[in-house]
Amino acid sequence: MWEYTGKVKDHFLNPRNVGVIEHADGVGEVGSLACGDALKLTLKVDGDKRISDAKFQTFGCASAIASSSALTEMIKGITIDEAEKITNNDIAEYLGGLPKEKMHCSVMGRDALEKAIANYRGEPEKEVDGEIVCECFGVTDLEIQRAVKENSLKTIEDVTDYVKAGGGCGNCHDKIQEIIASVNGTPFTEKTRPAGLTNIQKIRLIEETLEREIQPELKKDGGGIEFIDFADNTVFVKLRGTCSTCSASQVTLKHYVETRIKELVSPELVVEEVKQ
Repeated sequence: MWEYTGKVKDHFLNPRNVGVIEHADGVGEVGSLACGDALKLTLKVDGDKRISDAKFQTFGCASAIASSSALTEMIKGITIDEAEKITNNDIAEYLGGLPKEKMHCSVMGRDALEKAIANYRGEPEKEVDGEIVCECFGVTDLEIQRAVKENSLKTIEDVTDYVKAGGGCGNCHDKIQEIIASVNGTPFTEKTRPAGLTNIQKIRLIEETLEREIQPELKKDGGGIEFIDFADNTVFVKLRGTCSTCSASQVTLKHYVETRIKELVSPELVVEEVKQ
């Protein structure tokens, strides 16, 4: 499973500055519930253009909550000009690091901050810049180019980790690879054409397989299964109901659940039970 630092866990379990500032001087909203992550950042700025207060509301995973909480702590007390220089990597470093699959959470924080600062300055909200490359998550070619350049990204999976592009249907993979090659000054050929599923695609298919194929069968006997995590081609699940106490649970896990996931998602996957 993903390893989180103590600081990430602290900001997730004890988030700072949750809420909305009434009559805020700057508001930045990014993401959407449809894409799985959303963040609203509100700022209060004093007469010296110093951020006197910052609050957030977020919908997302532990890393999204922790990144948003950390961001508010980072910007309180500094000037708008200083806040403008904060990068997504600064947010991740403040937390002692994030799993690479969760770096898009720090990018979301950076993007919300940029929008809040623009709103404070009275700048009109920008229309979508560039051409939409990833229809699933609404990511443009310019957003991908920026992520590749700022973070030295080399693969489609890297891009997915930072901006989610490529983590859905996969139809944009060739275009993303072309952008990576263009930014890094390397040719795009058939040899560089991506193959296989990204981690986000695997997770989506795993969840769908558990929900549509496996869960109904287990429920017939009073059992159930819950998806917990995914890392290094290992699917971590928790058995529920009668499955959790059945003496044949490991047979069910390996000979039914794992077999179906290998068939419907990817043959290299293995399934392990989380018992805590």
